[in-house]
Amino acid sequence: MEETVLPGKRKLPQQDFNNNSVLADEATKAEPVPKRRNLSRTCVHEVAVPNGYSSSKDEATYGSLSNPVYGGQMAKTYPFELDPFQRVSVACLERNESVLVSAHTSAGKTAVAEYAIAMSFRDKQRVIYTSPLKALSNQKYRELSQEFSDVGLMTGDVTIAPNASCLVMTTEILRGMLYRGSEVIKEVAWVIFDEIHYMKDRERGVVWEESIIFLPPAIKMIFLSATMSNATEFAEWICNLHKQPCHVVYTDYRPTPLQHYVFPIGGSGLYLVVDENEQFKEDNFMKLQETFTKQKAQADGNKSGGKVSGRIAKGGTASAGSDIYKIVKMIMERKFQPVIIFSFSRRECEQHAMSMSKLDFNGQEEKDVVEQVFRNAVLCLNEEDRTLPAIELMLPLLKRGIAVHHSGLLPIIKELVELLFQEGLVKALFATETFAMGLNMPAKTVVFTSVKKWDGDSNRYIGSGEYIQMSGRAGRRGKDERGICVIMIDEKMEMNVLKDMVLGKPAPLVSTFRLSYYSILNLMSRAEGQFTAEHVIKNSFHQFQYEKALPDMGQKISKLEQEATLLDSSGEAELAEYHKLGLEVAQLEKKIMSEITRPEKVLMYLVPGRLVKVRDGGTDWGWGVVVNVVKKPPTASSTLPPALVSARSSSAYIVDTLLHCSPGSSENGSRPKPCPPRPGEKGEMHVVPVPLPLISGLSSIRIAIPSDLRPTEARQNVLLAVQELGNRYPQGLPKLHPVKDMGIKDPEFVSLVNQIEEIEQKVFAHPLHKSGQNEQQFKWYQRKAEVNHEIQHIKSKMRDSQLQKFRDELKNRSRVLKMLGHIDADGVLQLKGRAACLIDTGDELLVTELMFNGTFNDLDHHQVAALASCFIPCDKSNEQIHLRNELTKPLQQLQDSARRIAQIQRECKLDINVEEYVEATSRPYLMDVIYCWSKGASFAEVIEMTDIFEGSVIRLARRLNEFLNQLHAAAHAVGEVDLEKKFEAGSESLRRGIMFANSLYL
Repeated sequence: MEETVLPGKRKLPQQDFNNNSVLADEATKAEPVPKRRNLSRTCVHEVAVPNGYSSSKDEATYGSLSNPVYGGQMAKTYPFELDPFQRVSVACLERNESVLVSAHTSAGKTAVAEYAIAMSFRDKQRVIYTSPLKALSNQKYRELSQEFSDVGLMTGDVTIAPNASCLVMTTEILRGMLYRGSEVIKEVAWVIFDEIHYMKDRERGVVWEESIIFLPPAIKMIFLSATMSNATEFAEWICNLHKQPCHVVYTDYRPTPLQHYVFPIGGSGLYLVVDENEQFKEDNFMKLQETFTKQKAQADGNKSGGKVSGRIAKGGTASAGSDIYKIVKMIMERKFQPVIIFSFSRRECEQHAMSMSKLDFNGQEEKDVVEQVFRNAVLCLNEEDRTLPAIELMLPLLKRGIAVHHSGLLPIIKELVELLFQEGLVKALFATETFAMGLNMPAKTVVFTSVKKWDGDSNRYIGSGEYIQMSGRAGRRGKDERGICVIMIDEKMEMNVLKDMVLGKPAPLVSTFRLSYYSILNLMSRAEGQFTAEHVIKNSFHQFQYEKALPDMGQKISKLEQEATLLDSSGEAELAEYHKLGLEVAQLEKKIMSEITRPEKVLMYLVPGRLVKVRDGGTDWGWGVVVNVVKKPPTASSTLPPALVSARSSSAYIVDTLLHCSPGSSENGSRPKPCPPRPGEKGEMHVVPVPLPLISGLSSIRIAIPSDLRPTEARQNVLLAVQELGNRYPQGLPKLHPVKDMGIKDPEFVSLVNQIEEIEQKVFAHPLHKSGQNEQQFKWYQRKAEVNHEIQHIKSKMRDSQLQKFRDELKNRSRVLKMLGHIDADGVLQLKGRAACLIDTGDELLVTELMFNGTFNDLDHHQVAALASCFIPCDKSNEQIHLRNELTKPLQQLQDSARRIAQIQRECKLDINVEEYVEATSRPYLMDVIYCWSKGASFAEVIEMTDIFEGSVIRLARRLNEFLNQLHAAAHAVGEVDLEKKFEAGSESLRRGIMFANSLYL
């Protein structure tokens, strides 16, 4: 490791709320934050420094590396006294050193960014401010323009004053500038990365990582982040990468402390579960659980499995709707407004807002102001667009102080809602979690309508990171003594799950680095030599995190090797023979089970109460109890060859099984995956979804199970019954005989069963099996085998370095580029590659293929725009798609090319599912809409053609315009004049009306 981290963590004191002074604590403990973190306004400062680095700064003015204090003339003054973390951050900036500021949303990170901008203006330098979303960039531009005069904006949609001293841009634009070697970068002294925790975004995280790697080392960086648990590791990476000090200033301080209440759906009243000192109120939690026990009788008829979202979204029970109504009404009566009510579904947000028809929170004067602001805002639209239902329906709601905010709204309405909310004219805002990102728009109260969300894979509890982000909107600094969070739950919840959610540690920042063709081609096009794909891989945060874990692995190996030498080796031959018999039994059992667990043979035996043995790879779960069997809906199996369909059919069944799990590993998502308890550990029973092929044994025993398994004691009783059976049958539970009991008569199978019975006889007759005194010895032998296996496993993991994985992937991707003609045999960029270099909005391989194989040549510019829309990610439509004739043929050509490219990638050993690739790169949901809009239809007409939200349609159209501009630049770069004109005309035909109305922030 290149850098050393200077002494310990320093907690910097200031007065707490009771004016008891907090003693300065030069703590060197690695405790991330003070225990009662809300009450002391402390911050933790650390710094990562390259080896051999010495600072030339004057200590009298700038303090030292480990204790930065600034005593000079401030570049900017504030109307309030700076918090400790702001003071330390400013001192780091004045030392001209990079800093990561990790703090809660409302803590005041923006003040640090503004100081850096003021400092750049003072020193006649340029500064770049990047944000993850265009909407946030627009808001930031407006905010900074009010504070500083010389500010420009660059997003894919808009460019304002590109020569300004302070440029606000999306991170994608910065990466593009770095790839193209833009002149602007040479004049930049600081880059501010806002919301750096976006780096863990699966799709776009790599953009941040590449931008940081490509920045010249002379540029200093400011990272603003929500609280994260591995801030130090991130700073070490920056220090290692750019050979410059990087400070971490971390505070868990909330200017406004929070109280967390739970509201049981169908119950009455609120239960305070966590107070403003972050103390968990167990007694209140128990009372809360009692309300569910009382409700159980009526709830039995409606076992929804806790899918609050599903029930409300369907309009479902009046109770859930009226519960939200009850809460909002109560909040208003107690003067706890403004309130943000978070839902995880956009439709749900709208339904909740509409159900508030009886409530009115604005006086006549406020109503008039709302109407005036509304009328002024819609002036930027054409006459015909002002009468759209999506606009007209909003006014009566807004006048009553109620609003909706989600990504599917018209951008103008979304921005209008934000502005009215900031002005205090919206008292109840129904929003999705996107409102919790970015700009600081706090409320007094935050309500969660559900604690579960569908994340594309499962309906899971929200994580502590997500909860911190959303609950952070509660409590306005300087206005509220405390913020209030209300969590609605509709079923009993394990105490630990709630505790983890509300008091859990913030999530660590984990790299989602990947290699894209866009990056590889751009790196090949830069002839400077230092920036190769290999360089990027080696310097990624991903590789840094991996290498940091290696020393721990080395220590683990030496520990295991020590243990192996201590294990007794006497009588090893006899032990080895016994062990070998055991392995033979296991292998035969595996073959037999793969036959037994065919759905047509096993399903009739998997009835509730049946005892089954579960094994997942090397993990033996022991015996569990069947609760239920469900069939998973097949995913895209219709396109699979018949052989594969039958191979997959057995895993299409899930056996819900009560299994013995280690404590706290709840099946409901507080941990990613439950695991069996370690020997001697007191575990708990949970229902775990087990894929059918993991069943490794069926017992002939069935036990009775309680009808309601939600209470812990009901599940623990089942555990006792299973343990009692284990004591009763020390040789192992009796199993269903596959031939005698299950009637499987296939000759080959019968011979397998006979073989296993013969070997089992040998096992029972073996001296080691009979003599109890050798049991200890055998356990040692088994442990030795395990230790050796583990040593081999860790060694191979160390050999199989991430670096090698990425190198192999780079080799495979380069082969794909050669086969498709983007580069030649020597890796030199060809014409096709030069075009693909300029495209990062859609799939660059596929779209250049269409440019070069003539698909676009036969189309007019309306068809070109419609076909290009398939490349832009968008919401799926639930309606059947009927395309007009002029679009079906181009779509077919696109899908054929996609299939060919996917097959080439498979041939080059890339892990790609051909059908999934075709589906992901050809999304025809809005082809018709774009075609008609391009030909001049009105927005009201095209919106009638789809069930996709208006805002999503506009977002797609704007990204499509950006994509067509990139295609235009690509066609220009390779001299395709006709295509160039077509792409330009396609882009031109989109840019009109409400689709491209100016942002209210600009």
